[in-house]
Amino acid sequence: MAETHHPEDDRLHEECGLFGIHADGEDVSRLTYFGLFQLQHRGQESAGIAVSDGRGIQVYKQMGLVSQIFDEEILQTLDGRAAIGHVRYSTTGSSILRNAQPIITESAYGSIAVAHNGNLVNAADLRLEMEARGIRFHATSDSEIIAKMIAYYHKGDIEEAIIQTMRRIVGAYSLLVLTPKEMVGVRDPYGVRPLSLGRLNGHHYVMASETCALDIVSAKVLRDIEPGEMATVDAEGIRFRQAVSKIRDSMCMFEFIYFARPDTYLYGKLLHTARRRMGHQLALEHPVEADVVVGVPDTAIPAAIGYAEQSGIPYGEGFIKNRYIHRTFIQPDQRQRDLGVRMKLTPLAETVADKRVVVVDDSIVRCTTTGSRVRVLREAGAKEVHVRVSSPPIQYPCFYGIDMADQKDLIAARMSVEEIRNYIGADTLGYLSKESLVKAVQVEKDRFCFACFDGKYPVDIPEDIKQSKFCLESGRMDIPSRRLETLAGAKR
Repeated sequence: MAETHHPEDDRLHEECGLFGIHADGEDVSRLTYFGLFQLQHRGQESAGIAVSDGRGIQVYKQMGLVSQIFDEEILQTLDGRAAIGHVRYSTTGSSILRNAQPIITESAYGSIAVAHNGNLVNAADLRLEMEARGIRFHATSDSEIIAKMIAYYHKGDIEEAIIQTMRRIVGAYSLLVLTPKEMVGVRDPYGVRPLSLGRLNGHHYVMASETCALDIVSAKVLRDIEPGEMATVDAEGIRFRQAVSKIRDSMCMFEFIYFARPDTYLYGKLLHTARRRMGHQLALEHPVEADVVVGVPDTAIPAAIGYAEQSGIPYGEGFIKNRYIHRTFIQPDQRQRDLGVRMKLTPLAETVADKRVVVVDDSIVRCTTTGSRVRVLREAGAKEVHVRVSSPPIQYPCFYGIDMADQKDLIAARMSVEEIRNYIGADTLGYLSKESLVKAVQVEKDRFCFACFDGKYPVDIPEDIKQSKFCLESGRMDIPSRRLETLAGAKR
């Protein structure tokens, strides 16, 4: 049965979370388990851990949540000196076990495991080229293409194999690569997806998509891996090299707004504090007379607190979140659709009854749930409902690893702010401007990707590959074969 999202699910979804550790003498699989647990918000479809003992690599991965997949018995079998782990939300390739990661492949020089966060824009081209060379694929994800390319180029030096691969792949990627001897972490030349480095017990090294995963294993945060940089850890320690030239910093702004956990640091900034400042700016841009400010749990809570601080309007808890709702394979009936918002968020009538309510959210995508939230607040007794959004209007799709609607499905691409306000039934509606967003994060604006807001993509997106996340499925690889002749010499 095809997977069905919850009917109230109108959120953006990150693709993946990565965690890796090289620590001889430590329980690396258990530490990786804890790291993945901290990154569960980045992907809830599948999870896996690959472990190296210095001679070979073993991997265990399944569909589901980290806590559902791993237990004591399984972790005890994953014994070694280094490990990489992965949690997945699919943006290229179906949500099936053969697309779960880490992906393990064989080269003439041994086993290689790869974990990937991001999305390639030339995946179909590369797969057609490699299939023409006789390389067989078992999955339908761009991550397998990366793994197969590294194995193809591996002639005994894993760093050189990764560099040659990085020269060919185009798009967003943070990678962790595990061999029997080394663990390697890299980021694409634009740094779209994050990857942080930490040190454990003074001499072991850990890498993760977010610093919150370093904190849970008591690793000291050292720094971010830089765009185009490679960090290799082996028995001798750690070494760095610029694998491909840095083009520019283009971190996804939604890491700051929504994706990463509020206790994570990016560009040296604590995200909880940055999100509170987004609320401050939102209150300055869109003030309103009201009695209470509430936030949509969980990610919009810091911005709601900030709005209340700046405006002087009291903050209140307006929704109770059901934390036991995850992705489901159950086909929803009409009653479930009608009750979709209430299944996850129940309004607190005592907070909102007879009040003028400001409700703060972090984004509006398709607008399938915002109107329902406004309606349930009114049903709970709110006299007025004023919606405030701590990001600019989303008008363009993402091709770099965010599961986002086609442009025709993005409400802000089809309607003006006033039309959206009328559509959701709010008394007023205000979005945070890009300029105020930059003020809030306190990082130079040219270090971010704003493509979903302004359509300016840092990595060019060819027209003929602007297709669905299922582009690699059987019968859907519609990249013209005439383009193959240009691939052999293609470089970044």
